[in-house]
Amino acid sequence: MSAHDATAEAELVRRGEATPAELAEAAIARIEASNEEINAVIHPLFEEGLETARGPIPDGPFKGVPFLLKDLGAAFAGQPLHLGMSYLKQRDFRAPVDTFLAQRFRNAGLVTIGKTNAPELGILPTTEPRAYGPSRNPWDTTRSTGGSSGGSAAAVASGMVSIAHANDGGGSIRIPASNCGLVGLKPSRQRTSEGPLVGDFMSGLTAELCVSRSVRDTAALLEAVHGPAPGDPYVAPPPLRPYTEEVGADPGKLRIALWTETIIEQDADPEVVGATRNAAKTLEGLGHAVEEPDMDVLRSIPIIEPFLVRWAAGQAQALDQLGVVGGQPIGREDVEPLTWALAEIGRKHTAGEYLEAVGQHQIMSRILAGVHESGFDLLLTPTMGEPPPPLGSFDDSGPDPMAAFERAFISGCFTAAFNATGQPAISLPLHQTEAGLPVGVQLVAPLGREDLLLRTAAQLEQAVPWADRIPSSR
Repeated sequence: MSAHDATAEAELVRRGEATPAELAEAAIARIEASNEEINAVIHPLFEEGLETARGPIPDGPFKGVPFLLKDLGAAFAGQPLHLGMSYLKQRDFRAPVDTFLAQRFRNAGLVTIGKTNAPELGILPTTEPRAYGPSRNPWDTTRSTGGSSGGSAAAVASGMVSIAHANDGGGSIRIPASNCGLVGLKPSRQRTSEGPLVGDFMSGLTAELCVSRSVRDTAALLEAVHGPAPGDPYVAPPPLRPYTEEVGADPGKLRIALWTETIIEQDADPEVVGATRNAAKTLEGLGHAVEEPDMDVLRSIPIIEPFLVRWAAGQAQALDQLGVVGGQPIGREDVEPLTWALAEIGRKHTAGEYLEAVGQHQIMSRILAGVHESGFDLLLTPTMGEPPPPLGSFDDSGPDPMAAFERAFISGCFTAAFNATGQPAISLPLHQTEAGLPVGVQLVAPLGREDLLLRTAAQLEQAVPWADRIPSSR
């Protein structure tokens, strides 16, 4: 078990107390010891990683720290890239190019030793692809890790590595962070580049970064990889100063809006509401003003339906493109039932309906921006509407595969809205149930204000420390 966060591991290398090869060897040993049970790492890249660790490594903030890439999103040329799909697994598909973000991970000094499990095309908030089987939550192996970055979250929570790549199109960083007791920051839209092959997938719903054990690790990685790359369609507002300087900085006396009512018909579980209200009390004890404004206006505009239009269009686009690179059109039998059902919905919507869905989300963005303009610095919400659900909760093998998607609403009812608005949001592991399951609490800032999130998150980390809270299996 690694007892360090990534910043501490890098410091060991910097002080000469450990070599990158020693760190990589230790991480590989941990993966080999626990991966059969957890099923987090699906593409071991051990020899390649050790070769990197023994050679020259860029002198970045995480020089020599072992790292895992999610098998969806950022990638290095020649490495497996299967996106949770049997179709690509059968063809042993490999990434054609280094993505800009992967290059920045490497320049930060991170040493990639494997790739982690993900649901097919990142669709569900659980990681149970038929291509590779379920990842299991280290806190309770009968429970979901969350998704779609569940393999990465399970790897970090189980101690295989201290930090891992993750991305988020509807909660896919924050939901696994909540389920596995980690820090998960979804940056502002286009804070990190998705190029060179992707501009803004689904008109900007997705964002990339990591899951980690500490706020300082998240801040340092964001500082290392943020910023535009050539050809990006647009960029996030530049930060006022380095993100690393926000950790430990005084956030001042903030006005925070508490929001625990869902935008769906199902109410949030009392456990997650209670966790959020406890976080509100902690914030008040730190000198912040927490209020509970009327957010019913959000119920007056459609949110879920436009999200489905955008999400389904993304799956239709993905299957069409992957059919080309795979050399054979993708049919119903090539993918999971929910994937096909969503793609079929995406193909039925017109271009005008897609633009209308984007426009409706832009209205919601202005409503939430108005909440901030009215004087609220941050929003405070549950990360999820439920504690970690049992594995198998999102089964799509019944007569209506879309039932699995509808089951996901309660998991993502507090996260997906901020993919639509593009706002930065962070999940923090502030609570555990009586059964010992992690429950995350989410803070949301105005577009471009990761600095506020990091200052406040670091303050909460000091007030309610979680570093010593680890799964009993470790």
